[in-house]
Amino acid sequence: MSDATKKRSLKEIIWNEVRGRAFQELKNRISHPPILKLPDVSEPFILQTDASHVGIGAVLLQEDSAGEKRPIAFASRKLQPREINYSTIECECLAIVWGVTKFQEYLYGKEFLLETDHKNGRLMHWALTLQPYRFLLRAIDGKENVHADCLSRNPLDDE
Repeated sequence: MSDATKKRSLKEIIWNEVRGRAFQELKNRISHPPILKLPDVSEPFILQTDASHVGIGAVLLQEDSAGEKRPIAFASRKLQPREINYSTIECECLAIVWGVTKFQEYLYGKEFLLETDHKNGRLMHWALTLQPYRFLLRAIDGKENVHADCLSRNPLDDE
């Protein structure tokens, strides 16, 4: 359905069985549980993200009085042609950054819970190690990184 509504597609959507099923499924999904809940800005938010080989998705949730996670908003998009060759971890990180940006009106300046099914303990450990530090990140050309590059290729024992 999203391909049929692109700016570069035909002016008229050609209806077929596949688009008909997709439209009926969409109608069914938005009219049955889980029905969206109104956000309560005094309560913490939960952001769930995921990535696949074709797209990324994010769901903004909050727990209700019974402790059940209820959706506030859903968002997804197809991967751009340049993103299709990303590694799994790059796609998962893209989904997180995109999801946070998509729901920034709810999340900015507040602590929230980020849930993702991608388990990479090493990356989580590294992120937590860097968390106490305040720094700016700047990408430089390899030719400007000669000192660290030289040391990485000829390491000394760390004693």
